[in-house]
Formats: sequence, structure tokens, C-alpha cells
Amino acid sequence: MRKFLLVLSLLFSFSNADTLGIQEKLGNMVPLDLTFLNEESKSVTLKELMDGKPTILTLNYFRCAGICTPQLNDLAKMLSRLDLAENTDYKVLTVSFAEDETPDLAKSKRKNQLASMSRAYVADAWHFVIGENNSSGVLAEKVGFVYEKTVSEAGKVDYIHAAALIILSPEGKITRYLNGIEQLPFDAKMALVEASDGKVGPTIAKTLLYCFAYDPKGKTYIFVWEKIAAIVMLTLVFGFFIYLVKSGRKEEDHQKKGEENE
Repeated sequence: MRKFLLVLSLLFSFSNADTLGIQEKLGNMVPLDLTFLNEESKSVTLKELMDGKPTILTLNYFRCAGICTPQLNDLAKMLSRLDLAENTDYKVLTVSFAEDETPDLAKSKRKNQLASMSRAYVADAWHFVIGENNSSGVLAEKVGFVYEKTVSEAGKVDYIHAAALIILSPEGKITRYLNGIEQLPFDAKMALVEASDGKVGPTIAKTLLYCFAYDPKGKTYIFVWEKIAAIVMLTLVFGFFIYLVKSGRKEEDHQKKGEENE
């Protein structure tokens, strides 16, 4: 019985553990009065940034050495091929959730991404901003984007986070999540068209990728295993439980046979 209770307690602890990544909040509204600092250090509201258009939202940090740059590079590539008129049919907003990043860094990142595009792109359609009065953290919480700050022994700050495009309607309703780094122009177009009507769409099944954090001491990248580890551990715990049950039955059978032989 004690072994059984131990297994149950382990199952309970794993099933209730907080996980990083995306906790979808489809249909919820984000506060449009949140203020951010744009590339020119000007305070602007989310409503001003969206300008009454359906919006592609990404949450990143500009010094990210993991999946942020590949994600933004793919976004720039996808936007170059998107069959919609930027700044007329939609807006794009990249928000830094890092506490110490600056408008100058946002400006530099925006310049690089626009320069990487394969066609002339209206610059005002894609803004890179940083939080003001924890607005980035509030926005992340509202859209279910869960990340974690890490500090290495050398004092280097990184963030563990997932990669996704979050689609907002002109009114600020969360209408779709496009998980992962690479996105098809067709999927983005359909998501934006639906968002323009406030229609909430299901998430396309795709593996949710996480950012790597660099460990300078071990000279390697550390992957975030929370979700995978939880599944593996639950599987092991269930297997251990079945093993205990079978072992208990075998012991009872041996005892009964021993009693019968006596």
C-alpha cells in the first residue's frame, strides 16, 4: 500500500507541474491600452500599433541566441511571399519580453529583418517594441505565452520560451496560434482573413519548439525538456505501478503455494 501511495503522489505532482510554452487562450481579448516603447523610444499603445488591422504577434527577445532569430528570419521570408497588402490588410508586431532590452536594439533588429526581405516592404507594417511598465509581461500572460528567465553562473541572462505566431483580430481577440518556426504563407493568409472577421480558428497541429539556452561552462546548448520529461516520467511511473501490481500478485501466489505445500 505504501508503494501504491508513493506512485499516486508522484503522478499528482507531475500532473500539476507548471509547464512552459503556449497555454492557448483562443477567443480571449488582449488589452489594447497597453503601452510599449517603439523603435524611436516613443510610447505607443497596442491599439495604435495594430491600427484597426488584424495583427501577427510574436514574442521574442532581441539578444536571443536560440530560436528567435530563425523564427524572425522565416517570418520575414514568409511575409515577402504573403498575398496580402501589408499595412492595409494586416500589421505585424514583435514584442520583446526581456526586461533590459532597449529601443535602439529593437530598431536595429527591425532594420536587419526588413533588409533581409526579398521585396520592398512597407516599414510601418512591422514594428519591434519593448515593454513599458511590464506591458510585455502582461501581454504574454494574456495570450498564454509562458516563459522563464534563467541566469548562468557567469551572470548571463537568457529566457526559456517557445516559438509561435499569435493572430489577433482588429479588436484584440486572440483568433489563432501558429506554432513553430516555419509558417506557410497560405496558413498565415487564412488566419489573417479569418481574424479580420473576428473568427476563431483551431490550432494547426505542429510540434511546439523551445528556445535553447547556452551553457558557457559546459560549452553546450541546454534544451527545455519540461513537457517531454513530464510525459516520459508519467509513462515510467505508470510502468512502475504496473510492475508493482504484478510483483505483488506474484508474491501473493508464491505465499499461497508455500502455504498449500505446508
